[in-house]
Amino acid sequence: MFFTYLRRELRRRRKAALVVASGLALGIALVIVVSSVSAGMGRAQDKVLQSLYGLGTDMTVTKAAAPAGSDAQRPRFRFDAQDDGSGGEQSSDRVMVRGFQTLAGSTVGRVGAQSGVADAVGGLSLQVVKVSGAFTRGRFEQGDGGGGQGFGRGGAQPSPQGRVEGGGADFDVNNYSVYGTDVTKPALGPLTSSKITSGRSFTRSETDARVAVADAAYAKEKKLKTGSTVTVKGTKFKVVGIATADSGDAAADLYVPLKQAQTLAGAKGKVTTIYVKATDSQRIGSVKSEIQKDVPGTTVTTSADLAGTVSGSLSTASSLAAGVGTWLSIVVLAAAFLVAGLLTSSAVSRRVREFGTLKALGWKSGRVTRQVVGEAVVNGLVGGALGIALGLAGAYAVTAVSPTLQAQLGGGGAAGGGGFGGFRGGPGGEAAGKTLDVALTAPVSLTTIALAVALAVTGGLVAGAFGGWRASRLRPADALRRVE
Repeated sequence: MFFTYLRRELRRRRKAALVVASGLALGIALVIVVSSVSAGMGRAQDKVLQSLYGLGTDMTVTKAAAPAGSDAQRPRFRFDAQDDGSGGEQSSDRVMVRGFQTLAGSTVGRVGAQSGVADAVGGLSLQVVKVSGAFTRGRFEQGDGGGGQGFGRGGAQPSPQGRVEGGGADFDVNNYSVYGTDVTKPALGPLTSSKITSGRSFTRSETDARVAVADAAYAKEKKLKTGSTVTVKGTKFKVVGIATADSGDAAADLYVPLKQAQTLAGAKGKVTTIYVKATDSQRIGSVKSEIQKDVPGTTVTTSADLAGTVSGSLSTASSLAAGVGTWLSIVVLAAAFLVAGLLTSSAVSRRVREFGTLKALGWKSGRVTRQVVGEAVVNGLVGGALGIALGLAGAYAVTAVSPTLQAQLGGGGAAGGGGFGGFRGGPGGEAAGKTLDVALTAPVSLTTIALAVALAVTGGLVAGAFGGWRASRLRPADALRRVE
């Protein structure tokens, strides 16, 4: 009897039911769109942060660079001309630690032994400056006049600074970055932010092999390919692979095994950055505190620290989606619930004669109330179905258009001096002022669909509560008065 009466009444009052369902549908659709766009914002932010610190890394440990102007950080080149003044082609390489002070390799083990740390791996960031040319009658001396930072394709290109004593010179300065990576732990480190697009990556047995992986942009500039040979400070490396950065600029122009990088820099057993993966994302804060206590003098930078330095349209849109969008959804949904309740209550008022007659025939108030609530829940489910369809269409439209948002990578405030604390772009501070373009998507998860269904049922129950309350107050005499 319940379902027979329900079906008949819904058919009779299709227009009223559609109005209630449409109001709920709009509110639910807005919730789906805002939720999916917020999820897309989260993915975009994760992509930006992963481009900075590499896949799988939750935090890094570094030590701030020596003060600018320190003689220990100044590369110097000296070329003596031939005694007869004829001059000659000469070249000199200088390999410098880039961006940070070095840490003892044993620090990697200490960090890895901390409670809550799943894995830790060290890396060594280097800058290579090569000066070559012909120098006549005299001596050329060159220095960068700074802390060894700012070189490389991603950073500022300083003009060569130097002087020639008693002669002339015609020279070129070529600088590029090299990153020493621990090949035994490929899941962590700077190379994880790039994808091998030609050749292969390092094997775990190549801990001290003279092999290299070149960044795609650098390889194109220098016309390198798999099988090519590059020379760094007199050491020849075979290019075994080409890596393309997932977004933005690569962490380095060349990647070599960590031991080889340490040999090139004369920094045996040293690292500049320790990449850390936590056992649980909920423990990142406590792990950071423990590392800072156990390894004093270091800077521990988490992805949350980096998120605070990202600005631009991505950050603005994300804030709007999280703030204005969420509150707008709540307000619209609450209004939809209220309107549905009032419309249902109004509809019950127009059915006074009907319900009064049913009560006169023996229907109890509870049965009438259940009938009204049942109709309202069905209306809510219809509204939920319409809302899910509209919400999916809106999310699909956002994904299809894929509007481009920009993420501006700010200065190294999070790192406490020294760029981004060792994350990508940080080992030299090249990330400062850099802009990444990210395409926005609006993925719809099963959780969002489940939320929409729950809201539909809730909306129906709210409307049913209004209508049921009104129906419960009806008396058989109301029907007689309405007839009169």
